[in-house]
Amino acid sequence: MAITVTGRKMTVSDALRQYAEEKIGNSMKVMDIDPLDAEVVLSVKKNPSIALPCKCEVTIRTKGNVVRVEEDEQDMYAAIDVAAAKVLRQLRKYKTRVIDRKVRAGAHGDPASIKTMEGTGDLDLDALMADLSDDEVVRVKEISFEPMTEEEALIQIDLLGHDFFAYIDRDTDVFCVLYRRGEGGYGLLKQTA
Repeated sequence: MAITVTGRKMTVSDALRQYAEEKIGNSMKVMDIDPLDAEVVLSVKKNPSIALPCKCEVTIRTKGNVVRVEEDEQDMYAAIDVAAAKVLRQLRKYKTRVIDRKVRAGAHGDPASIKTMEGTGDLDLDALMADLSDDEVVRVKEISFEPMTEEEALIQIDLLGHDFFAYIDRDTDVFCVLYRRGEGGYGLLKQTA
């Protein structure tokens, strides 16, 4: 687990860096998902009319998925606390939606595809995720669209915290854009033939 703390247009003190590493690190340790790499970016807006000038952005990369959290608060320590709580919620959601769902899907499919640890009945999630990581969407600057189902796209838009997500439907090979609606719920735009 690697945590990088940087400041955007500000100098990060040792105490602030240590506090951010401790809070975000504790949130990541609770979920016990490996490997996790986190980038924490702290910034303060100088405009006095802004009510919440302190911002904490956390980006976590794990096995082809990206979990992103952004929080604004009056105080930097408060922003880090709220961001750490959100990171924990997002990682919990990632673990239940992505990992557990794939484990259950494997249990209903081929029983030989689920790997167990020697001598115990426990699942070896690291080995399982290594086998399943080839079909995950990886976010890069040059966008390449991977085929996926609508359910997988819903998981990705939720984990990223974005307002929209573009993908190619695995069943129909149609380009789709999933977006959050202002009045709640999601909308889906599909390419016509």
